[in-house]
Amino acid sequence: MNIIMFGPPAAGKGTQAKKLVAERGLIQLSTGDMLRAAKKSGSELGKKVAGIMDRGELVSDEIVIALIEEQLDMNPNAKGFIFDGFPRTVAQAEALDALMTKHNSKVDSVVRLCVDDEALVKRITKRFEEEGRKDDNPESFKVRLNAYNTQTAPLLPYYSAQGKLTEVDGMADIAAVSASIAQVLDKNGNGAEISASTPKKGFFARLFGG
Repeated sequence: MNIIMFGPPAAGKGTQAKKLVAERGLIQLSTGDMLRAAKKSGSELGKKVAGIMDRGELVSDEIVIALIEEQLDMNPNAKGFIFDGFPRTVAQAEALDALMTKHNSKVDSVVRLCVDDEALVKRITKRFEEEGRKDDNPESFKVRLNAYNTQTAPLLPYYSAQGKLTEVDGMADIAAVSASIAQVLDKNGNGAEISASTPKKGFFARLFGG
């Protein structure tokens, strides 16, 4: 079972991914983690990544795909993978599909945590005021949230057309979200598309009439 998880910052995506790793034995492939690990590895690919990152440049799609393929090759007996932070564009999604086909595999399910953008901003603002954490600065968070929404929007119809997109209410409590995701993964083995109820106030709900 190979899964792509979409979710904006502070939506709880990381928490849900960790639960899937622990409960289902899946391997989480985080783009950021892979790039940092490659940079430290000293391998030829790692040296290339290090040079690009040290120059402050963006790592190409080809390199990210190469890092993912490296993980697929290193874990041939894995029960499945969770793709976190990739793909972000339709071109990347197409490249990932091609890679999975090359390895006689596929993306089985795409889970999108639907959230209320305004509620997330309020949550971050409250945490910033109470804890003063720099990484929770409300203004920088809004920029990150907008970037996520803008980048991810074109991918929704792409995966919906494949019958793989499932929307889960990410504003529910952790246990409820986990239960919804478990239901999706258990039922999506037969390729059925499931649509959970979604909040109405978020960017995607406004854009796609969720």
